[in-house]
Amino acid sequence: MPITTCIFDAYGTLFDVSSAARRAAGEPGRDALAGVWQKLAGDWRLKQLQYTWLRTITQEHTDFWVVTQDALDWAMEAAGLDDPELRERLLALYWELAAYPEAPAMLARLKAAGMTCAILSNGAPAMLEGAVDSAGLEIYLDGVLSVERVGLFKPHKSVYDLVGAEFHCTPDQVLFVSSNGWDAAGSAGYGFNTVWVNRAGDPVDRLAHRPQHILPDLTTLPELAASL
Repeated sequence: MPITTCIFDAYGTLFDVSSAARRAAGEPGRDALAGVWQKLAGDWRLKQLQYTWLRTITQEHTDFWVVTQDALDWAMEAAGLDDPELRERLLALYWELAAYPEAPAMLARLKAAGMTCAILSNGAPAMLEGAVDSAGLEIYLDGVLSVERVGLFKPHKSVYDLVGAEFHCTPDQVLFVSSNGWDAAGSAGYGFNTVWVNRAGDPVDRLAHRPQHILPDLTTLPELAASL
């Protein structure tokens, strides 16, 4: 069946998760952060993901905002940064993450082609609303789905179930787009047509399922969606 619905992961796919640390590092008086911001951003993201997986496995769910704070605390300690004001600044900037530059035009083209476009994210609803509004993407989206509806994080099957329940589509009508290899694999196993946005040029994860399509960024996604 032709694709009718394009579903996007949020963090790392539409929104640049490194932009909070990068912006803070460029502010006056942030010399300590400026030398380590890339390490901090990478550790922050890695711990964020690890904590979601562990909380799902152990059935100790909490929302993504708590996970984000816990991950930042670990990353700041690993970077040798003991600065409560910096912590608060980084957390505030996480609500204003920059969208990748090609994202608005790509979404506009999908909408012009008649596609339903939405986010499916681990993010808490308020976090997602803040990021979407800050980036000005709300005009292109038909919905923003959070895992908080089911109390489990991706790649649990119940999270992907939210798409069909919300938009009354079958998995083969969905093009699922994620920059996370594990999420691309999980959604492919679920039955979605899956795009892995591999900005870093990483190897494909050795998991049970593989994404059907790999792109270096979001630019050509409308052409791909139209061809399926």
